[in-house]
Amino acid sequence: MNKIRYYIETYGCQMNVADSELVSGILKQAGYEQAESLDDADIIIFNTCSVRQHAEDRVIGRISNEISRKAKKPGLKIGVIGCVAQRLSGELKKINKKIDFVVGVDQYKHLPRIINLLDFYGVNVATDVNNSEVYHNMMPVRQGDLNAFVTIMRGCDNFCTYCIVPHVRGRERSRPLDEILKEVEEAGNDGFKDVTLLGQNVNSYNWKELDFPQLLEQVDSLETIKRVRFVTSHPKDLSDSLVKYMAKLDKVCEHIHLPMQSGNTDILTRMNRGYTSEHYMGLIKKLKAAMPDISITTDVIVGFPGETEEQFMDTYNMMKEIEFDFAFMFKYSPREGTAAAEYEDQVDEKVRLERLSRLIDMQNEITNKKYKEQIGKIKEIYVEQVSKKNPEELAGKSRDFKITVFKADKSLIGKFVKVKITEATGWTLKGELIEEID
Repeated sequence: MNKIRYYIETYGCQMNVADSELVSGILKQAGYEQAESLDDADIIIFNTCSVRQHAEDRVIGRISNEISRKAKKPGLKIGVIGCVAQRLSGELKKINKKIDFVVGVDQYKHLPRIINLLDFYGVNVATDVNNSEVYHNMMPVRQGDLNAFVTIMRGCDNFCTYCIVPHVRGRERSRPLDEILKEVEEAGNDGFKDVTLLGQNVNSYNWKELDFPQLLEQVDSLETIKRVRFVTSHPKDLSDSLVKYMAKLDKVCEHIHLPMQSGNTDILTRMNRGYTSEHYMGLIKKLKAAMPDISITTDVIVGFPGETEEQFMDTYNMMKEIEFDFAFMFKYSPREGTAAAEYEDQVDEKVRLERLSRLIDMQNEITNKKYKEQIGKIKEIYVEQVSKKNPEELAGKSRDFKITVFKADKSLIGKFVKVKITEATGWTLKGELIEEID
């Protein structure tokens, strides 16, 4: 008897990528088989992102387009999981009656039973919140390149006024240390040498009084891996201890993603971020003092409700002073279900777009300058894949999270090499292979 085949299409952040791998592990353990493509699948699962309205609209449109496959393939089941499923729940069935199941972020372990019972009970909606669910002893089936995402905690307690995440992912809860170490070790044994620890706010990890810097130290000691990264760090919880551990631990990479969101304290207060612009700048100085070559990336929102031109310029000038290696920059978009969406002093759309344009232009100049400063340096690169633009080149990342391409044989994929940087084009470094490290 042929196994039932599933295909997962993933949208959104690294947490969703990790969740798709978790779901794949749950389904495979239950006897399902992963399909190579949508065309080969008996079950299509959309793992969805709800962080912005545009992302939600896009995935709902995508699901509606794929529903047409049901007419061509009797018995095909289509389900929605992830943040959109959690937020809209049964409303998704009203949006499209041909969706077969809707499963929220805390109910994934029930997916095999839900799917098995579809023919008996019809559409199934399971979106109950479980603020203790961390999916004990459930191992993912990893996809894609040679980087492993390992979830160390789920949920968020911060309730930033613009953010939907705490409303769909529940409260913070940390995974047990032994389960994290086991997953990281197994990832290394499977050839994933670059591991990223995931959480909405990794800095608040706590398991039986073991905090995040201590967790990093434990992960750093594992012999099967060679690099450790983490996202995302909340500035209000970034401790001096973490800075110290980052600087001293060999496998922890010289890169941190530290969302600034605004350079104005009043706006940060309205965002409910829990820190001041002065505190954030102090963190940047500590990180650079401890690790002079650290790469710092960030997230920024412009045009938040009530933001004046002067407050925007505080953000502009702070970014100019810090010189982030890269920044994800967004104009504020109201998100239904968040506090800021109800604020009456919304900034005009044209003003938001104009401010965003200015910020992007300035940051692009900084990023371009910082990438050109890499020319002549010899960098350690983890070779991950054949370059998407040139089949004769390989691509990988440096420790400071810069994509680097160079000509070499495909046999080096999965290896660590030294590359001399010769050129900076856009947000990519180009170089010449010096030697293989291992």
